[in-house]
Amino acid sequence: MMSRLATVLAVGLVAVGGVVQAQDWPQWRGPDGRRISNERDLPTIWGPDTGLAWRTPLRGLGVSSPIVSGDLVFLTSQLGRGPLRPGDHPTLVRGGAESPDDERPLGGERVDGDGDSVIFLISAFDRGDGHLVWEHELAAEGDQPQAHQKHNMASPSAVSDGERVYAWFATGQLVALDLRGDRVWQRHLARDFGSYDIVWGHSSSPVLYQDLIILQSDHENGAYLLALDRRTGETRWRADRGPALRSFSTPLVVAGPDGDELVVNANAGLDGYDPSNGEWLWHADGHNEYPVAAATFDEEGMVYTARGHRAGPYLAIRPGGRGVVDESHVAWRVPTGAPYVSSILYYEGLIYMANGNGIVTAVDAQTGDRVWQARLGGIYSASPMAGDGKVYLFSETGETVVLRAGREPHVLQRNDLGERVVSSPAVAAGRIFIRTDEALVAVGR
Repeated sequence: MMSRLATVLAVGLVAVGGVVQAQDWPQWRGPDGRRISNERDLPTIWGPDTGLAWRTPLRGLGVSSPIVSGDLVFLTSQLGRGPLRPGDHPTLVRGGAESPDDERPLGGERVDGDGDSVIFLISAFDRGDGHLVWEHELAAEGDQPQAHQKHNMASPSAVSDGERVYAWFATGQLVALDLRGDRVWQRHLARDFGSYDIVWGHSSSPVLYQDLIILQSDHENGAYLLALDRRTGETRWRADRGPALRSFSTPLVVAGPDGDELVVNANAGLDGYDPSNGEWLWHADGHNEYPVAAATFDEEGMVYTARGHRAGPYLAIRPGGRGVVDESHVAWRVPTGAPYVSSILYYEGLIYMANGNGIVTAVDAQTGDRVWQARLGGIYSASPMAGDGKVYLFSETGETVVLRAGREPHVLQRNDLGERVVSSPAVAAGRIFIRTDEALVAVGR
């Protein structure tokens, strides 16, 4: 009989089409959705003048993460300034060790580009030396949502099945390209199903499952999950989720005891769906105003997630439930303390999380009890990643804190690139690929 871990990892491979190489990082959470690399000898020390394989300047801005498929690294960006939401914008720094001045807008300054012409970019870089292989331009069409000063309409990360790359933007435009950069198909979902009306703008990334691309569109004027045929772009199923739901999170496919489940985080709570047909399965937890975090899971299939917003809850939930499962399938729940934006990381029995005030916490995954907490400094929007016995924390200040994984806080290294980092990096072939405001950087041999 296949082990539980093997089953879960197989779901990760099937979810991205089954043709992705083992060393690829085909979505922002990595091969199986856990942000864990199985590679050895991952880099520990780097800086502007050391430890870099290459650095390639970028034409556009965005906070989407790089992904890796075969010999290519893909990245989405935006040329031109879109509109910003008026009034105050929430920040992560709240009386912490870091200066609020370190929490800067995207690109270093806040500029309202209402009325500007906007072009979306899907860029492919050579994984070996970083040169630009091709770049596909897509003109923004339709309503441009008012964004937060720390992101724009290129916030969703691309995904790849090894044959095509799929890029989704906050206007509702979705495009599938082959690996030469030629368009295979295109949809404009805001025109098909209604405008993308959500405070601060859409940021959920696509999910690939078998022959489907699944999209979470939880917006103020109507919420739904949508599954398209990844080869043609045709609608395969749609699951309406009701009015006025809000989510900035990306779903996760996990192996449940009775079949695969799609875990969805929104302001009304967590839900599970059958990813093959959109059938609703279960609901858990309560209201949370700004759900940003994405879920992860362990070797036995237990799902862990934060809910988002300021010091919100985090919990462990077993898949396989039906109906309301707060009493039957929630293993533990901690009501406060999770990060606002950054997702939590499960690695080797512990859960790691880092918040906007530079406080890093490790929690026992079996019980939810705190193992250690330390103020390490930094402002964390990017989600942590792990591999090779190490945990990597990427701060907006440009510093990466490398920890030795374990039940004591042990800093191995602090690496300062000197460039702002908001997006979550990718890992492939012994290198870490980091997006800054100015460049795509490959760290490692």
